[in-house]
Amino acid sequence: MTSTGAKYINPFIDFGFIRFFGEEANKHLLLDFLNEVLRDVEGEIVEITYLPTKELPFGGNNRLPIFDLYCTNEKGENFIVEIQKIEQKYYRNRLACYSSFPIYEKFVAGEDWNFELRNVYLIAILNFVFDEDKEQPDKFRYDVQLSDIETHKVFYDKLTFVYFEMPKFNKKEDELKTKYDKWLFVLKNLSKLDRIPLEIKESIFIKLFEIAEIARLDEIESAAFHGSWIAYLDIKNCIDTAREEGENKYRIQRKMEGKIEGKIEGKMEVARNLLKLGFDIEITAKITELSKEEIESLKKASND
Repeated sequence: MTSTGAKYINPFIDFGFIRFFGEEANKHLLLDFLNEVLRDVEGEIVEITYLPTKELPFGGNNRLPIFDLYCTNEKGENFIVEIQKIEQKYYRNRLACYSSFPIYEKFVAGEDWNFELRNVYLIAILNFVFDEDKEQPDKFRYDVQLSDIETHKVFYDKLTFVYFEMPKFNKKEDELKTKYDKWLFVLKNLSKLDRIPLEIKESIFIKLFEIAEIARLDEIESAAFHGSWIAYLDIKNCIDTAREEGENKYRIQRKMEGKIEGKIEGKMEVARNLLKLGFDIEITAKITELSKEEIESLKKASND
């Protein structure tokens, strides 16, 4: 084990994700993963080529930070692969923005174009669950296309969003029957493992575990890994702190509201008793610090 307490690199930190899927020497890993995820809709992907993930200028000083991985296959179709560690507000908006990049890139290429487009797939591996998806605890994969609201007929099938809510994927080692399941298991649990499970001892995963072993990193790689890990912890700590402070404020607020509600109800009860004893409205209001209107309402209610 290392200073991080793990034997293998966490795929949800930038260093890990790029090391597994973003390096030319390891692109067979990404190819295998994409084939498992998209085989039913895309068929067999034979080859992928990485495309630049540079910033995209929209004019002036406005620039759009581009996704984690961007690649194309032998048919000219585009694949955007994102891994999201921390829940982020408007993340769906971000995915929609990212999906427009291949279209925009085609448009600004300066060539004659009749608006013909190849398929674009945006795959997001999320380490959180959207609030609106929590009602479906067993559904961890979502495939989204533009469709008619009433008939659900697909309007445009060349843009597909596939996102995985990994906290919902709960299969154990002895439940892994397909390579698809094995990929998801490894992505979710790699940093928690201290060995390669027998159920996934296939060549592709043996290679992944070798690449992921922290002890195999050289000095430069180790420095990059720990820097990425610390950055991840810093972001996570900031969000956890903000959430904890928000929860504490909420608890304090509810406690104060409870005290106030109890205090007001107590004043109401005193007022009722004073009115029964014959005290007039003005005196009752002064004693209880309630308004005359509140005392009048109490008096009217008691006379009804």
